[in-house]
Amino acid sequence: MGLGRDIVYGIGAVATSPIWGLSLLRTGKWRTDWAGRFGDTAGRGLGEKRDGVKRLLIHGVSVGEVNLIRNLVAELNAVDAVEVVVATTTNTGFARASALYGKDSGGHAVVRFPFDFSGGVKKFLDAVRPDAVALVELEVWPNFVEACNRRGVPVAVVNGRLTERSYRGYRRLGPLIRGAFRGLTVAGVQTEDYAERFVGVGVPAERVKVLDTMKWDTAVVEDTVDGAGALAEAMGIDRGRPLVVAGSTAPGEERLLIEAAPRDAQLLIAPRKPEWFEGVVRMAKELGRGVVRRTAPDSTTVDTDNPPVFLLDTIGELRAAYSLADVCVVGRSFTGELYGSDMMEPIALGKPTVIGPYYADFAETMRALEDAGGIVVTDDPASAIDELLRNRTMASEVAAAGREVIRSRQGATRRYRDLLLGLLGVAAVE
Repeated sequence: MGLGRDIVYGIGAVATSPIWGLSLLRTGKWRTDWAGRFGDTAGRGLGEKRDGVKRLLIHGVSVGEVNLIRNLVAELNAVDAVEVVVATTTNTGFARASALYGKDSGGHAVVRFPFDFSGGVKKFLDAVRPDAVALVELEVWPNFVEACNRRGVPVAVVNGRLTERSYRGYRRLGPLIRGAFRGLTVAGVQTEDYAERFVGVGVPAERVKVLDTMKWDTAVVEDTVDGAGALAEAMGIDRGRPLVVAGSTAPGEERLLIEAAPRDAQLLIAPRKPEWFEGVVRMAKELGRGVVRRTAPDSTTVDTDNPPVFLLDTIGELRAAYSLADVCVVGRSFTGELYGSDMMEPIALGKPTVIGPYYADFAETMRALEDAGGIVVTDDPASAIDELLRNRTMASEVAAAGREVIRSRQGATRRYRDLLLGLLGVAAVE
C-alpha cells in the first residue's frame, strides 16, 4: 500500500505544483527544512534511547498545537521513565517548538514531521524510534500510521477534533483514509460529536474516549503576563488610553477592525500568519492611518495625525498583548471564509472578549461560553467594542463569566497524560 500511496502523492504534488509552488514563493515558505520534511533528523538533538526510559513522540502541526501541549509536556516531564520528543510541520510551528521545548529551553529534541512518503517515514521512524506516538488533534497520515502499526508502535490522537467539513472530506476519501483511522490504537477526543465522527471514519468505537479539550488547561487564569510592560513600552502604547487588541486576524478583516475601534482608543492587530502582516499595513495606509510595527517601533508608514494602528508582526507575543487590552477581539471569525480562532487566552486573562459569528472550529467551546454569558458574539464589532469600553460593569461581568467557565472545565490534560502513560506501560505519578 505504501508504494501505491507514494504514487498518488507524487501525482497529486505534480498536478497541484503551480498552486503550492506559487504560494511557497509568495510567502517565502520555500525557505524551509526540506531534508527534515523527507525524514532527516540530523542535528535535531536526538540522542540514544536510555535504558528503562520510554520515548514518546508528540506531533503538533503548527503554532496552535505546539502551544496547546505545554501543560501535557510538563506533566510527562514529571515522570522519570518517559522522554518526550516534539515534532512539528510548519516553519512557525518549528520555531515555536524550538523556543518552548528545545535543548536550550525545555531540553527536548524537536524534529520536523515528514511528508507522508513511505521512504521519508521509514527514515524518520528509524531515527526517532518512538515507543508510542501522540498526534495532536488530528494529523492522521496513512503511511505513517501503517509504518507504526508494522513496528508495533501504538498511535494515539490526543485532544482529537474532527469538524463537520473535515469529516465530509474524509468520508469522500473512503478506503484511502479509513485504514489509517482504523490503525489508531486510541483516539482521545474533545466532544461526543467528535467521537461519532471518528467512529464514522473508521476508528473502532471501543477505542474512542471523550476526555474534553486541553485548551481549557492552557488558558492560564492570571492578571499579568511577563513581558507585557516591555511590549507596551517598546511599541509606544499609551497605558493611560483604552486599547483594543484584535488577535489571530485574517485577510478581509483589516478594514472592519480598523474602522471598528473608536478614535479615542488604540488598536493593536496581530494577524494569524506572518504572510498576512503586509495586508494590515496596506489597509491602514489606504485608510490614512499610520502603522507602528513591533519589529520597527520607531517608524510609521504614513505621516498622519490619526492614531496609528499597532501591528504585532512577531510570533509568540500575542498573550502579552492580550494582557494589555481593555477589550479583545478574536479574528478569523467575521468574513465567513474561516472558522474562528482560540478565544480562551484573552478570556483567561480577564478580558471582555468579542468574536464574529463564524466559529465552527470552536463550536463546543463557544457553546459553553455563550451559555454563561462569557463572550460577546457579533457581526458588528464596532458597536460591541464601543459598548464594552463605555459600560465597564458589563465588561467586567462578561470577563468574570468567561473565566468561571474556564475554571470549571479544567483537568483534561491529566486525563490525556494518563492515556499516553498507559500506552507506554508506565505508571502515573501524582
